Amino acid sequence: MYHVAVIGATGAVGQKMLQVLAELDFPVSRLSAYASARSAGNTVQFKGEDITIQALTPNITEDGIDVALFAAGGTISEQYAPLLAENGTLVVDNSSAFRMQETIPLVVPEVNPQAIQATDRLIANPNCSTIQSVVALAPLQSLGFERINYTTYQAVSGSGQKGIEDLARGARGEEPVNYPHPIHDNILPHIDVFLENGYTKEEQKMIDETRKIFNLPALPVSATCVRVPVTNSHSVAINVTFTQLTTVEAIREALEGAPGVVLIDDVANTRYPMPLDASGTDDVYVGRIRQDDSLANTFHLWCVADNIRKGAASNAVQVARQAIEQSIHS
Repeated sequence: MYHVAVIGATGAVGQKMLQVLAELDFPVSRLSAYASARSAGNTVQFKGEDITIQALTPNITEDGIDVALFAAGGTISEQYAPLLAENGTLVVDNSSAFRMQETIPLVVPEVNPQAIQATDRLIANPNCSTIQSVVALAPLQSLGFERINYTTYQAVSGSGQKGIEDLARGARGEEPVNYPHPIHDNILPHIDVFLENGYTKEEQKMIDETRKIFNLPALPVSATCVRVPVTNSHSVAINVTFTQLTTVEAIREALEGAPGVVLIDDVANTRYPMPLDASGTDDVYVGRIRQDDSLANTFHLWCVADNIRKGAASNAVQVARQAIEQSIHS
């Protein structure tokens, strides 16, 4: 049993981490919740108990924490995650602060659990859209990836509560506060800041993280990330070219029963993955599998997942469990 801390416990992902820790029966002997000083003294719920929120200070290293799940943003992670890791705490960080550091594993348990070494104390959680995409692609690795192109349709919950509130504001005819344009009855081809190459930071994350997770640093990957007026669960259209010849039937067979994947691909009966299917679950739903007639040995896949659960909280808890198992069996 472990003393587990959730850093950023009042945010959407932190709240979901508390829920998932309970639902997945993580071996918690003691649960500590940390947030900003203004939240200190308030409470959060864990397994029906009120947990008093503590202010985050450098003295956290003295609290005897075994496992720390970070959901408080990159600035907080950069300051506190290394402190805890150097003190022996197993840290799983949900920000982008450490994802592309060569010595820090970037892990999706269904895809690359072998990236975790028994001695690792700081592990990065990938971007939400990357997580669901690589879970959908992982069962197809043996076919060889020649190129991957993503187009995402990302829910407003990816921006936290402020994104959800902007969607509600728009429905009331009010101006947005979080987004640069209305999201209600609209879509924004713009997530995170624009980079000099014309891509957004979110798009670049998907490109870089996919290469790192699959250990294919030269793999051609591209992405276009779009915010849509959906409350929760991201959708990703994946266009993938394989090095080996394959068929739609072979792809379906590989995906059927794959870890973390639910196949919904029955267009004759209008059955395909939708955000309503995924919300509240930890699976990645895949469908609309078809050959791309414009490019040799290329196929379309459509995948949907709950971006707050599998795209953040659940993956972090699964990573922590995987790391503990690796340590025990080393």
